[in-house]
Amino acid sequence: MGTEQERKRMVAGLVASSYVHGKKVEAAMEKVERHRFLPPDLERVAYVDSPLSIGEGQTISAPHMVGMMASGLDLLPGLKVLEIGGGSGYHAAVIAELVRPDGHVYSIERIQVLADRAKSNLDTAGYSDMVTTIVADGSMGYPMYAPYDRISVACGAPDFPPPLFEQLKEGGKMLIPVGGRTYQELYLVTKVEGKMKKEDLGSVLFVPLIGEHGFKE
Repeated sequence: MGTEQERKRMVAGLVASSYVHGKKVEAAMEKVERHRFLPPDLERVAYVDSPLSIGEGQTISAPHMVGMMASGLDLLPGLKVLEIGGGSGYHAAVIAELVRPDGHVYSIERIQVLADRAKSNLDTAGYSDMVTTIVADGSMGYPMYAPYDRISVACGAPDFPPPLFEQLKEGGKMLIPVGGRTYQELYLVTKVEGKMKKEDLGSVLFVPLIGEHGFKE
């Protein structure tokens, strides 16, 4: 079976399992070619619903988690999004599809080699004009382009990093896993009159957020 058919079958399974909500998220995940964001030796399992190693002790999230986060953030055309934990660039590409045509994704990755690889992957996949890859401490956010309409955090934090909430626009939404270094609860945070409104979406497993407002290495 070719990769396009495998991708469609994978997304259909995510829709059936209620991880993906809405035709726009479904279409975005059908369009973004996950195999382009993996090491060559893992391309054959690109459309298995599982996290996979991308080197440097990091992983590409399982497709169901990407779909769940993309659905939960209510991504709309024209939004400015901050992504923490850029990895190989796959999640940023899905977000970029959902904020087309005038939106933009600022993707923070702390490991230089992964950031370089993500930028190459995104350029090859056609997202060079929609995603800016930045090497920085994701727990500090990125104030240069704040405030952000949405913030997507793909690594587990010990608590809610104050800089991220500060950089969230009034009425904006942030998805962030909070808990231990291994298991966390995924929270949907909405900024309402400067206050944090939190909704627990359930238990998740992410690599730890390393940084000033995260875990120490």
